[in-house]
This record gives sequence, C-alpha cells and structure tokens, in this order.
Amino acid sequence: MKAILLFVWMLLTAMPSTGETIMFNQDKQGALPAGWVAGVTGRGTPKWTVEADPAAQSGANVLKQSGSGDFPWCVKQAVSIADGFVEVKFKPIAGREDQAGGVVWRWKDSDNYYVARANALENNVSLYYTTGGRRHTILYQEAPVAARVWHTLRVEFLGNRIQVALDGKRYIDVADDHISGAGAVGVWTKADSVTLFDAFSFGNPSAK
Repeated sequence: MKAILLFVWMLLTAMPSTGETIMFNQDKQGALPAGWVAGVTGRGTPKWTVEADPAAQSGANVLKQSGSGDFPWCVKQAVSIADGFVEVKFKPIAGREDQAGGVVWRWKDSDNYYVARANALENNVSLYYTTGGRRHTILYQEAPVAARVWHTLRVEFLGNRIQVALDGKRYIDVADDHISGAGAVGVWTKADSVTLFDAFSFGNPSAK
C-alpha cells in the first residue's frame, strides 16, 4: 500500500503546475485581506493587517502580524483543500520569544489544523498537528533561517504524506494520520513574532 501511495505521489507531483497566488497588492492597507479571517489558538491579541512595504518581492503590500498570542493564524476560509500544496514567502522581523513564520492547511477551525513553520531564533523547521486547541510536535529539523530576510516555506500533502521545504530544500518527509479531509489554508505565527508574508500560493496535488 505504501508503495502504491508513493507512486501516486510521484506521478501527481510530476504533472504541470496549477494553483493560485495571492499578492495582497489590491487589498486595503491597515485591514485584513479580502476573504481572510484571523484569530488565535489559545490566548492573545494578534494583529493581522495589510501594510505597505516597498521592499516586498512581489509588489507594494504584504500581510503583517504585529500583535502577540499563543498561536496567531490568518486563513483564506473559503478555500477547501484535502490534498495539494501551500506556499508563502515570509520575513521574520522581530520577537524576543519567537521569530516564526508558518503555513496551515486542512484548517477546520481555530483548534484543529496542520501547521509547518520556520523559526529564525531557533534555526529550524518543524511540523505539528493541532487538535482540540493543543499543538503536538511531529518532527523538528535544523535549518538556516536568517532574520530580516525573505524565505520561502512550502508544504505538499497527499493523503497522510507530508513534505516540508524551506528555500527550495526539503527538510521533512513523513506520514501522519491525525487530520484528514478538506480544510482551509493560511499563515501562522507564534508568541511575539513580528512577521511579514507575501506571495501566498495554494493548489491541487498536480501543482509544483
């Protein structure tokens, strides 16, 4: 069975790319992007806003998290994907406790979703599942994550197979069965992380 799933994975990821990329350039500054919702898993007062950034890689605006909370999140709620990919460019700006940038998928609600993140204070990439509002570690891997530099974080997921890449290098490739079915996609931070996000992409399993 595992061999069959691996073959299907390789076949799908070899197909031509399809997907959608969101640049935030048409969104109103000082507010959430159109069609997105924000909140926090646990406690806190996150602040997600579209802000001007002349240094943004894809245009004039970025999505910024400048508040704090246990696990702030911001998702494009109308999207529902069971298998596919999610990718974002992120820049960790500040934070004494954490300087993290992450993506979420199969997001059911504030308390149930997968998340992968990179952390500039810890220089690592990690994968978690969150159920019942509690975050559980699946795997950590050391990786260079420079502060105040744009990075690209990408996750591909098909069935129970999850692959996480940072700046084009794959660091995590595991099987996990904790969360299945379709869910929303979005971005994520932790604690007092001040993080910028840009060029948010998502799509079906044939995209790469």
